[in-house]
Amino acid sequence: MSYQITVQPSGRQFTAEVGESLLDAAQRQGLTLPHGCRNGGCGVCKGKVLAGSVDYGRAEAHRLTEDDKAAGFALFCCATARSDLVIESKQMVVADDLPVKTLPARIEKLERLAPDVIELHLRLPASENLKFRAGQYVDILLKDGGRRSFSLANAPDNNALLQLHIRHVPGGVFTGQLFSAMKVRDMLRINGPLGSFYLRQDSPRPIILLAGGTGFAPIKAIVEHAIAQNLARPMTLYWGVKTRADLYMDALPRQWAADYPHIRYIPVLSEPSAADAWSGRTGLVHHAAMADFPDLSAHQVYACGGPAMIDAAKADFTARCALPEEEFFADVFSFAAQ
Repeated sequence: MSYQITVQPSGRQFTAEVGESLLDAAQRQGLTLPHGCRNGGCGVCKGKVLAGSVDYGRAEAHRLTEDDKAAGFALFCCATARSDLVIESKQMVVADDLPVKTLPARIEKLERLAPDVIELHLRLPASENLKFRAGQYVDILLKDGGRRSFSLANAPDNNALLQLHIRHVPGGVFTGQLFSAMKVRDMLRINGPLGSFYLRQDSPRPIILLAGGTGFAPIKAIVEHAIAQNLARPMTLYWGVKTRADLYMDALPRQWAADYPHIRYIPVLSEPSAADAWSGRTGLVHHAAMADFPDLSAHQVYACGGPAMIDAAKADFTARCALPEEEFFADVFSFAAQ
């Protein structure tokens, strides 16, 4: 048995089998709905069910509250149809032919960017090539069947090595091994490209880039791809961290701003120490963007960071700065359950 799903405002339709998530069903038929973690933890795929009924599945309670359900919302990566549906997704796109692959990858380089951040360089087999969009991510497949998602920090124009920025998570299974035991030439398996967070090149809108911590990784890929493609849209990058030491690649965006007049860079510290001797911007990173751009009605925003940052930025940008909701693109970094 299958159900017909209609997506508004586009009017496109697809079918979903019993027990099949709405996200998987859409992708199986060449349509891409916004998504991130695919396991109910990040909330990027949250959308409204306008008509019909769904099983909410394994959605985490803090990402889909009872109030959300009462208002008609569901997480499309978890929800399955119980009837024909009409759903709302303003950022749905027709999927292209980029194949999702599972590939072996050899650790080529481990570079410590900060005490708790490693840049992992992976080399694919000579016969393989991973095509992806700037901003997308890959999953590292663990031996126990688990997955860990990490954004690609390099642009697709420079994909000889895949670059991942990985922060050590205390108690984390994979990051604990990476920081203590893994070495050059060790083998991993990856699956990708994944995610709907990528640069929309067909828009003329000026761009606000919002990075929190290692959320700088996909933002880096987006900027480097824009430079490689000679895209001259104005881009303003805000990188929010706690202390100066957390700006682990600070020299790079400063160089972009020096070399390209259409790129601006504003680092923001939320908890600067006395030793930082910081005279720059402080506070919440999205507040800095709002102070500089009180009217975002003509902009696009690409934001990557923790759930609290993304939720606050989306709410404030749309409610207080007139950003159209469909022009807010986000990748939420959330830790995998141990």
